[in-house]
Amino acid sequence: MITAALLFAFACFGVGLLMCLWRMLVGTDSADRILALDTMVINVIALLVLYGILKGTAIYFEAAMLVAMVGFVSTVAYCRFVLRGDIIE
Repeated sequence: MITAALLFAFACFGVGLLMCLWRMLVGTDSADRILALDTMVINVIALLVLYGILKGTAIYFEAAMLVAMVGFVSTVAYCRFVLRGDIIE
């Protein structure tokens, strides 16, 4: 039963990832693209955690933490670039 729930969750997060990819490519302004990229990072984190549950190993949880840290830094850097025109002062 847990396998069916995991497969359903994989499908839901996969569809969400594709919808965010579409929004990032077709977004009207940079704020839409930044939000879609941040949501894509969250979906990738969820997929990594689900895959770790499916395989029963903890290495994917650590990978999810690394993706979360890189995603946060990239979102902040992209927002600073859009607002100020430079990343490093």
